[in-house]
Amino acid sequence: MKKVIFIGQSGCGKTTLCQKLNEEEIRYKKTQAVERYGESIDTPGEYLENRHFYNALIMSAVDAGIIALVADPTSEYRAIPPGFAGIFGKKVIGIITKIHEAGPEQVKRAQTQLKEAGVNRIFRVDTPKGTGIAELSEFLNRERGKK
Repeated sequence: MKKVIFIGQSGCGKTTLCQKLNEEEIRYKKTQAVERYGESIDTPGEYLENRHFYNALIMSAVDAGIIALVADPTSEYRAIPPGFAGIFGKKVIGIITKIHEAGPEQVKRAQTQLKEAGVNRIFRVDTPKGTGIAELSEFLNRERGKK
């Protein structure tokens, strides 16, 4: 089975997304270390925000078949650098969260950031409302060989 690792800045919604995809109760929790939710790997935002921790992301991604770069369009801070997807050598998807909180220009900026990072495909979701979750889940299940 292919695991998916979620990488993004602090507060972008990685943990909430992992909880939703694994049908767990949604509860706020600051991720302090790499954690697993079923076939999902959740990473601390600080690992992306500080390039000295990139090696921790690379090592954590060894167990994953899919890399998911998560972008928060409501944040002015852009933590995902151009070409970032290339360091993994695996399929990299992009996920834009909080789409109901963001304006069209904010979503477009997040999409540009993910494309510049080198993602193959971009999903737009609002996890608490469930928007886009079914499409993302179906994609991940297909990639994992599940029906």
